[in-house]
Amino acid sequence: MDFVAIDFETANARRASACSLALTIVKNNEITDQLYSLLNPHTYFDRRNVHIHGITADDIQEAPTLAELWPHIATFFQADKLVAAHNARFDCSVLQKSLQAFNLPPAQFAVIDSLQTSRRLLKGFENYRLNTVCQNLNIKLEHHHNALDDSLACANILLWQAKHFGQENLLPFIKAPQ
Repeated sequence: MDFVAIDFETANARRASACSLALTIVKNNEITDQLYSLLNPHTYFDRRNVHIHGITADDIQEAPTLAELWPHIATFFQADKLVAAHNARFDCSVLQKSLQAFNLPPAQFAVIDSLQTSRRLLKGFENYRLNTVCQNLNIKLEHHHNALDDSLACANILLWQAKHFGQENLLPFIKAPQ
């Protein structure tokens, strides 16, 4: 299975306020690379978000915008690529809204959501939050709400599920590019 697991953190409740991004690249069911970057969203930081992820306005002063980073990562977000996220609805909307904020065209790619696969394939968990799924599967999650650790955890959840349930049982969860 080949995919890129993504995770965003946002500066505030607006989806166009991405302040960090991580990618974990998986090829042939092996994690082959990772990328992490702080992002300058050119907007304010809400104290609630800062409390969750610890990223402040001072931290991102020298960080690139998503528009500046996009040429280096856009190849992962094409119609023939599979993108994974835990709660993909959130992360994909952050990506699309952030692209829109910088007047970039929307990205089209296939999506698989490890939150949805976990709800369907794993029974009896208290909830299906990333940290809960990781704890129940004995997957290391060092710093929850650190985009790099969260993208790695998402990748490991899908790899665990592919190993235990078969890759073919994950295929129905893939949503085609729109």
